Amino acid sequence: MDPKQRGVVLLVVGALLVLISATADSLGLGGAPGFGWKQTAGVVAGVALLVAGGASLRRGGE
Repeated sequence: MDPKQRGVVLLVVGALLVLISATADSLGLGGAPGFGWKQTAGVVAGVALLVAGGASLRRGGE
């Protein structure tokens, strides 16, 4: 997989992880009411993937 594709994949996976983690309770995936540590970890991991994907695309595929 070339670096540009990898960057796009990281962006998409990161965005999905943030979206699913942030809305887990309303999707019926949350274990307990409220924003728990697992949701926080999912959002943080998703943002990290978004940053990594953006950095990969910004480098121009070096």
